[in-house]
Amino acid sequence: MEKIKVLVIDDSAFMRKLITDFLSEDTRITVIGTARNGEDGIKKVKELAPDVVTLDVEMPVLDGLSALKRMMAEHPVPVLMLSSITKVGAESTIQAMQAGAIDFITKPSGSISLDLYKVKQELIEKIILASNVKRKTLINLSNEGKKTIPSQSSYSKMEPSEEKEKVVQKIGFSDKWMKPMKKVVVIGTSTGGPRALQKVLTSLPSDIEAPILVVQHMPAGFTRSLANRLNTLSAITVKEAEHGEIIRNGVAYIAPGGLHLKVKTAGGHTAIVLDEAAPLNGHRPSVDVMFESVSELKAYAKIAVIMTGMGSDGTEGLKKLARQGYLKAIAESQETCIVFGMPKTAIATNYIDDIQKVDQIAETIMKYV
Repeated sequence: MEKIKVLVIDDSAFMRKLITDFLSEDTRITVIGTARNGEDGIKKVKELAPDVVTLDVEMPVLDGLSALKRMMAEHPVPVLMLSSITKVGAESTIQAMQAGAIDFITKPSGSISLDLYKVKQELIEKIILASNVKRKTLINLSNEGKKTIPSQSSYSKMEPSEEKEKVVQKIGFSDKWMKPMKKVVVIGTSTGGPRALQKVLTSLPSDIEAPILVVQHMPAGFTRSLANRLNTLSAITVKEAEHGEIIRNGVAYIAPGGLHLKVKTAGGHTAIVLDEAAPLNGHRPSVDVMFESVSELKAYAKIAVIMTGMGSDGTEGLKKLARQGYLKAIAESQETCIVFGMPKTAIATNYIDDIQKVDQIAETIMKYV
């Protein structure tokens, strides 16, 4: 079997050596070169044609985010970002994910991480995952990065009654689904999710008559940066969820990294519950936990969305949503997924109503809302 060729880009000689040593211990991987800054890295990407690049976020001469944008424009390659857990590091990493990076690893103790061994296995697994991303997907990502994000959806330019009439004529919903019932949108995603969430949330109108609950697999410290960035790009409000707050229409609540997101109804209102219960199948927040909690809401019809991600998180929760109350379920198609794992297992349940490219998911949500 041919080895995965990796280029390591980091301004620290110590980190370049450490990452190279870790990766060289795995028989599936070979490090074909290193670079000390973004400029050097771009040159070596073109010279060496690696299968995967590990790219430090904070570097002199040309930082990781700027280097990534040029790589995606000039020579698309799967990129795994290495980030320190700082506010600046988190914000740059989120922008990198939305600019085309496949995934990221957090350095446990800052820019020069003496205890990088703690994430060694995760680093290897994510490199192997990134190496399987198809070139066509990378080219699509690089093309997306060149587009400007609209400040608000075209839906918001249409009167709600006009939009509803258009949808009824186009889709022909059953009376049961269209009966006057509150709606809630629940979204689960993992690897490749920040890019997918940007596509979906920035395309929803500010007057959407439903709250939106989101689980994105991401460590603590990064979900707030993700929410803040998406909020600046979207017509709806996007925020990191807070314990006890009442959910409102037109607001997307992103589960904080390290906490499960649940809901409870009290006094006619539905509030968010965040807790540190044990991870479910390695995930906290977990899509399954959120879906299962939302399945208990009797007053709502649910619109569930499962997008790009490795594994099967969300599949068991989807089954519970389907068995309790009204559900319309949407899965991202393989064509636009970075990783088709989560949507694939959801589709296999036969509870998915629509399989859509990421560009069409917001429109599909609106037809059900």
